[in-house]
Amino acid sequence: MLKLQEKLKHKNIILASGSPRRQMLLQELGITFRVEVRKIQEVFPPTIGASKIAEFLSRQKALAFPDSDLSTNTILITADTVVRLENTVVEKPGNRPEAIRALQLLSGKKHIVTTGVCLRSSDRIESFSVDTEVFFKDLQQEEITYYIDNYKPFDKAGAYGIQEWIGYIGIEKINGSFYNVMGLPVKALYDALMAF
Repeated sequence: MLKLQEKLKHKNIILASGSPRRQMLLQELGITFRVEVRKIQEVFPPTIGASKIAEFLSRQKALAFPDSDLSTNTILITADTVVRLENTVVEKPGNRPEAIRALQLLSGKKHIVTTGVCLRSSDRIESFSVDTEVFFKDLQQEEITYYIDNYKPFDKAGAYGIQEWIGYIGIEKINGSFYNVMGLPVKALYDALMAF
């Protein structure tokens, strides 16, 4: 048995995320977990730097669980992903026009995907974030509308999923973790769980 699986054998792992991509990635680590989501208002202080938003929100998601829900052998995992173009956050789109606008903004440019992760137990809380640089080619308008109409990326930071069609045809290169762009920096999470 791998060291991480041995370490977590008697732990109750909760993933507080409805994202099927995060669930799949955590499953691929060989971790047994259950999903339990608490809704929070994803707001942050206006003074916080754009690079710190994802980690701040992941901590807020963890703090949404009352202490009474975390037994001594529970580890709660929360995450939040933010797309930044220069120093501006490209929000999750609420509709088709917003999704088109987001991809038009990212077209032909480098942007940064930051995923913040928080681990919480009954007596401890640790958080971290990971950045990945993503470079889009110049996207044609018909490529943007085809992707949005067929994949409906309205739940995704930056209005795209790297593992979907737009990632295949539009992303020229990335610097950093591919899985971080999917929504969970798996290697960093593995290391954090080993140390937690």
